[in-house]
Amino acid sequence: QVQLVESGGGLVQAGGSLRLSCAASGSFSRWAMGWFRQALGKEREFVAAIRWSGGNTYYAEFVKGRFTISRDNAKNTVYLQMNSLKSEDTAVYYCAAGFDFPVVTRNDYDYWGQGTQVTVSS
Repeated sequence: QVQLVESGGGLVQAGGSLRLSCAASGSFSRWAMGWFRQALGKEREFVAAIRWSGGNTYYAEFVKGRFTISRDNAKNTVYLQMNSLKSEDTAVYYCAAGFDFPVVTRNDYDYWGQGTQVTVSS
């Protein structure tokens, strides 16, 4: 069993940066971790994933070069550094834990956090 709690969301101007954190309980280091987002009225979409070891990462095309996923297994935390934010990045961001990597479909993740709102003003 894994419990996930996201934090770090907020309001930022376009071009700005935010760092999201996802704190996990349980056997964190065995899980691959992913970030998803869901904008109002849209489907939840994959953003980024990282292997349990942290040695491999995978990104959605629309965030490549702007977002960076990382993890600190000693702190049971995964991060999403978001730079050069755009208004279209506005969404609720969720972290998730799963066994496989890379996994881009939400149904293949076993545990989810409650989400954190990111709002980018233009």
